[in-house]
Amino acid sequence: MTLLRSRHEAFGHPGIEPRWTRGGKQAVGTAYSRASRVWYTCAAGVLTEVYFPTIDKPQIRDLQFLVTDGDSFFHDERRDTDYTISRTSKTSLGVKLINEDRAGRYRIVKRIVSNPAEPVLLIRTRFEVADASLAAKLRLFVLIAPHLDGGGGGNTANLAEVDGRVVLTAHRNAAWLACGATLPFAKASCGFVGRSDGWTDLNAHRDLTWEFDAAENGNVALIGELDISQSNEFTLGLAFGDHLHDAATSLFHSLGTPFEEHETQFKAQWKRAHGKALPLEPASSDGGKLYRCSHAVLLAHEDKNYPGAMIASLSIPWGDAKGDEDLGGYHLVWPRDMVNTTTALLASGNTATPLRALIYLAVAQRADGGFYQNFWLDGEPYWQGVQLDEVAFPILLAWKLREQQALADYDPYPMVRSAAAFLVKHGPATPQERWEENSGYSPSTLAVNIAALVCAAAFARERGESATANYLLDYADFLECHVEPWTVTDRGTLLTDVPRHYIRIHPVDPADPRPDENPNDGTIVIKNGPRGKHYAFPANRIVDAGFLELVRYGVRAPGDPLIEDSLRVVDAQLKVDTPAGPVWRRYNHDGYGEDDEGRPFQGSGVGRGWPLLTGERGHYELAAGRDVAPFIRTLEGFASGCGLLPEQVWDRPDIAEKFLFFGQPTGAAMPLCWAHAEYVKLLRSATDGCVFDRVQTVADRYLGTRRACRKLEVWKFNRQVGTLRAGFTLRIQAVAPFTLKWTRGEWDRASETEAAPTSLGVHFVDIDVTEASSAPIRFTFFWPGGGRWEGRDFRVEVV
Repeated sequence: MTLLRSRHEAFGHPGIEPRWTRGGKQAVGTAYSRASRVWYTCAAGVLTEVYFPTIDKPQIRDLQFLVTDGDSFFHDERRDTDYTISRTSKTSLGVKLINEDRAGRYRIVKRIVSNPAEPVLLIRTRFEVADASLAAKLRLFVLIAPHLDGGGGGNTANLAEVDGRVVLTAHRNAAWLACGATLPFAKASCGFVGRSDGWTDLNAHRDLTWEFDAAENGNVALIGELDISQSNEFTLGLAFGDHLHDAATSLFHSLGTPFEEHETQFKAQWKRAHGKALPLEPASSDGGKLYRCSHAVLLAHEDKNYPGAMIASLSIPWGDAKGDEDLGGYHLVWPRDMVNTTTALLASGNTATPLRALIYLAVAQRADGGFYQNFWLDGEPYWQGVQLDEVAFPILLAWKLREQQALADYDPYPMVRSAAAFLVKHGPATPQERWEENSGYSPSTLAVNIAALVCAAAFARERGESATANYLLDYADFLECHVEPWTVTDRGTLLTDVPRHYIRIHPVDPADPRPDENPNDGTIVIKNGPRGKHYAFPANRIVDAGFLELVRYGVRAPGDPLIEDSLRVVDAQLKVDTPAGPVWRRYNHDGYGEDDEGRPFQGSGVGRGWPLLTGERGHYELAAGRDVAPFIRTLEGFASGCGLLPEQVWDRPDIAEKFLFFGQPTGAAMPLCWAHAEYVKLLRSATDGCVFDRVQTVADRYLGTRRACRKLEVWKFNRQVGTLRAGFTLRIQAVAPFTLKWTRGEWDRASETEAAPTSLGVHFVDIDVTEASSAPIRFTFFWPGGGRWEGRDFRVEVV
């Protein structure tokens, strides 16, 4: 029987304000088995956030060992030891940590895996004492900081008696943890962090003088002294469940089986998983080390309760500066990140996971065809933004699976058609571009939208919906012909001899039906900029490399002089040469990163170099016929010892006390799945000699013997174009059936045209304007569904 102790309650409720841990992880892992619903992370030599029962639910802040001689010193592993970290095999995500006392008195050797059959984390530990005379004096403790059910506040800790042994337990809502070992605890306690917890006790007294049974409803910690007089080697288990009996049973099951058996099964499962991957190692320069790790890392970011759901990262960027108010971190689904991740797995030869991902996304699709900016695994939205590229990416995933003949019996067309309809109805200006900060006309968003619409048209034609296919192609062509007029300045000042180049985004409000579409105009407000500094700039003075997506998907040719000139500007503004190789910042004046003093990002800062952009540049250089090997080597140089790629790397002189070193990870996310995806796809692209993401049907339409743009201008209620060039066709569209009454003059002669329908819920009328025309086009709408006229006229000037 399990008995919770509660007689001796800790003082100091509720403890200090809770915080998470540093976002830069040195290792992440999980068992490949779906039966083991637990994921773990490591940083600074200790176990950090552990997730259960889904990959979006962190349950602890950290777990580490404490050491004291009872008199002269007290150490915690994170602060007082030097660590080395490695993977326990080439293909698995098992971790080996060696933490050494800087005075050479002891070291702690840990091997970490999760039980492939149950939600239990296992740490095989060996406590080595260099000086035999100290062996009897040194004492070893385990300290756990529960952050159950995703929060550090409101936790309750208890000691429990289970099967005649003391077990450390905690719970919050319906989430429970239980910790025990193959050695008994000589002493144990729980308390409120910073007030009555074991760390505070040992730091003050070099002994566990407070032995509390319970700490209720606060920021709590658990501590247990391992009885190392019995053995210097043991297995520690951390189990999770929906109630105490569940967690305790799993704990004792796991500890009852030798660690080596768990580890052997853990490694064997991962070896089988990688055995199915394509042999892309020859394209690497490290013998495939980062490839094997990237493959495993991407697979590990799929949830086990929601098959196909893949989060952006098992990390909370700058988590050590964030508390319970930051619920999401990066353990959320972003459709853009998820499609990049699954496309990389497709590039490695895996078709099953990408198909699960596509089905998951189709189920998560909104009723209007869009996708939330990001969301929890159960589909509940977190942030409420809309990003048109995130609506387009699932279409591209469906098309890639179709190309690979990997759709099995799943029909993606309902999702594809609904997403395409959303793009047509709500574009062309996106409420947010891929950096999630500004609205307007974005080259990268337009590239993905164009490619997706061409693919959607191909799907429609396969279903016999020729009219809808033609309409989608027309709309894609409309976007393609406007990319430069919307997003290329001819008054650039960032590089003296390059006045004409792509800009990051031409800012317009999607809610403004008559936006100024001249890319030389407009002011962009930089989000997350340094406080107290200038944050508004002419839009044509802010650049990023997002226009390279036009080449990636086959909308623009590599080597295009405008692309090459724009890269010169980007390199002058954003490129940083590091010991590993070149890296690029997102855009000039970016504020998403540590400030120059190394303080963590808390709403403002300075954006740093992003390795994934090195991967994007590598893809472009390959497409342009240049050597891609330097970019592969650079990405490998950015990887941690355990093969993790960071979101950002520090691009200033070292600040050692802040753990910031030039060319090495910042406190932002690590790993970032998007970065690993770029690397895997770059290996596949190098192996094939062409960009893996390139969509041939898009390239066939816009490259080679490229036809002239169809002279089409689109008018709709959310973009009421005011002028039309003579010789163009004016397409007037709406999302309900209508009859258009229109005239080329002053209503002296009017025509009435019934709108043509599409299966997208869009209806349209085309008006051809000859080269000789000069009179404005005037029109109004009759809505048969309501039996009413619009009640106002609209006018488009012909120029």
